[in-house]
Amino acid sequence: MKKNQHPHPDHDRGLEFDLRTLLSRRASLGVLAGLGTMAAVSACAPASDSSVTAGSSGAANTSGTSASSASSSAASSATASATASESSLAAFCSTATPQETAGPYPGDGSNGPDVLLESGVVRSDIRSSFGSSTTTAQGVPLTVTLTLLSASGCTPLPGAALYLWHANRDGQYSMYDSAISNENYLRGVQQADGNGKLSFTTIFPAAYSGRWPHIHFEVYESLNNATESGKIMATSQLALPKDVCDTVYATTGYEQSVKNLAEITLGSDNVFGDDGGIHQLATVAGSVTAGYTAQLNVVI
Repeated sequence: MKKNQHPHPDHDRGLEFDLRTLLSRRASLGVLAGLGTMAAVSACAPASDSSVTAGSSGAANTSGTSASSASSSAASSATASATASESSLAAFCSTATPQETAGPYPGDGSNGPDVLLESGVVRSDIRSSFGSSTTTAQGVPLTVTLTLLSASGCTPLPGAALYLWHANRDGQYSMYDSAISNENYLRGVQQADGNGKLSFTTIFPAAYSGRWPHIHFEVYESLNNATESGKIMATSQLALPKDVCDTVYATTGYEQSVKNLAEITLGSDNVFGDDGGIHQLATVAGSVTAGYTAQLNVVI
């Protein structure tokens, strides 16, 4: 098989296609059940209403307003600001996007290999394989931080678990591509902390033919559910911004990604194209030398 050429002709054709073709226990109990919960994925947290501040109280105080009046004004302003923030937060959490396809290379037992049952899959650094191989995937360093939130009250989901996976620098998926079928790198599970946060240390994925640069993930109610291939709460994908992709793909090893990225846009991608990826586009910062960080809030 040629480099960057995928063995499966139906790669990431969409959730509807997967539902028609994946006739397994995980497809029926995971994907179909997940449709009943419908995950919402947002690219950034809501901003506070900066137009509501305590500045007016300070101005009034200098013109002779009593301390008690200033205090009352400040309290009212703070209450208004908090109300505006709560309103913005509620709107943020009510913004829903459909669940996305897990694609043909999930490694979750739905179409063959199941890395979730392997000892060692619970880890934050997913750059190397575990088990019989310790091969490390090469590429620009990337830290992915996700925050899991409940759509009900927009509160954190502590204890929930997330399985994350993506392609390597050559656009290949471990466990599936013939060149790396004996590897299981760039796959791992983490449990959310008390604030609903979890992180993975990985590499920047390639842009392969026909797809915008992305990272897959599945959300589970608990770590136990994840490591026993249990019910999936949500399935989606994280999109990476073009300016960062252009910078990364100009480095050694990502040459083919330059051509592939030039042939697609976020809006024309068959997964993110329904809404331009606005609810799945990560906030990314950093540099090639220091590595990048990608952050995304995931609302379930």
